Amino acid sequence: MKAVIPKERINDEITADEVRLIDQNNQQLGIVSIQKALMLAEEAELDLVEVSPNAEPPVCRILEFGKFYYQKERKNREAKKKQHIVLLKEIKFGPNTDDHDYNFKKNNAIRFLKQHHKVKFTVRFRGRQIAHKELGYDVLERLTKDLEEIVDIEMKPTSEKNLISMVVVPKKDIDKILGISSDEQIETIEEETE
Repeated sequence: MKAVIPKERINDEITADEVRLIDQNNQQLGIVSIQKALMLAEEAELDLVEVSPNAEPPVCRILEFGKFYYQKERKNREAKKKQHIVLLKEIKFGPNTDDHDYNFKKNNAIRFLKQHHKVKFTVRFRGRQIAHKELGYDVLERLTKDLEEIVDIEMKPTSEKNLISMVVVPKKDIDKILGISSDEQIETIEEETE
């Protein structure tokens, strides 16, 4: 899906009577009538572009619109490439999770944290297990100790009905801690977007 970039008004589309004008050499020409601004743009064989419509009076520049628009679109694409959407991944445990399952789920959590996602750990109690909530807190405490070098706790363990949950976020320098290069980071981001 292509990002929609609002197009600036150009030439005859500009509705203001007066504009603050900047010429093609970045020189401020002050406040001039729209007719004079259009005439100067035509003499320079360039476009008059309204770059700041909310200013009083609007700011216009004399420039080549096609080139200006291309550069603006390119900047937006670059910014979009660099942005990373943080997701909340949930990993569920039981109060009596054995070591093999615990390690498997912990490794999944580390994989999510490497991708800079938040992780929510949930301990679910079934039936009479609810009488031993301390087992759930023990599981979360064990996770906190095992992951303390790479996570910060965003939400401490909280109990709600038959669940105990907590949310952790990766530390700011997790890549440095785990020794992940920027190339590996880009690969994981590309894998996510496919």
